Amino acid sequence: MSDKTNIVLTGVGGQGIITAANILGKASVNAKINVFTSEAHGMAQRGGTVICTVRMGNVSSPLIPSGSADVILSMEPIEALRYITYANKKTKVITDINPIIPFTVAVGGCAYPNLEDVFKEIRSLAELYKIDALKLAKESGHIITKNIVMLGALAATDILPFKSDILLDIILDNVPERYKDINKKAFNSGIRAIKNLKDFLS
Repeated sequence: MSDKTNIVLTGVGGQGIITAANILGKASVNAKINVFTSEAHGMAQRGGTVICTVRMGNVSSPLIPSGSADVILSMEPIEALRYITYANKKTKVITDINPIIPFTVAVGGCAYPNLEDVFKEIRSLAELYKIDALKLAKESGHIITKNIVMLGALAATDILPFKSDILLDIILDNVPERYKDINKKAFNSGIRAIKNLKDFLS
């Protein structure tokens, strides 16, 4: 395993990207692993792009050099492609398959790209893992847990420098008692989704 782990998290405002990055940061601290995080967002209240970086291990800043991400975790397909410059052929790109149609598209200003073209482009540049995180979140009990589904998917890649139990403990520590079971289901469903994909691809 590398002495550093570089993770890019992206999506649009309201999808819990910053929360997911903070959870990863806290899990790293609990695992006694050096960690740096950063965030940047546009018009998040209007569905603008959001990007966070999380770097763990032998690192001294939150800035991920171009082409050196281990994982791009995207809550929205086009956002995965927007930040593909962080990827290389070995980067795992995990994305939800459900698009969020921007305001400019909704009012007819431009067109959302064809999803299959988006996935084809990503696949030509990195390792692509597509999951229906929105559906899994709904099945777990609430669509708001989509970011937790995605964290479970991340844990299943074996990229993280700590056990998935540490990540789940942080998630459960940060939600009220009545939501713990829903979040646990969401996390485990993300793990299963990636494991099923791995089995299919192997």
